[in-house]
Amino acid sequence: MKPKAVFYHAGCPVCRSAESAVVGALDRSRFEVEIVHLGSDKARLAEAETLGVKSVPALVLEGRVFHINFGASLADLR
Repeated sequence: MKPKAVFYHAGCPVCRSAESAVVGALDRSRFEVEIVHLGSDKARLAEAETLGVKSVPALVLEGRVFHINFGASLADLR
């Protein structure tokens, strides 16, 4: 089973740019990649927060959170 990489974003220009660059650079033969748009899937906000995501865009890779630039805080998405 491949490790999971989850990219959380809000659909803003910063997030879309990071998605293109970061997700595009992930080796999909090594990682199961999931993209979560928290602006339209608010049910996943609690999940992201539990994992340690503070702002988007963010990549959670094998349980570690990597915040990429700053598009919006999770509080702004509620």
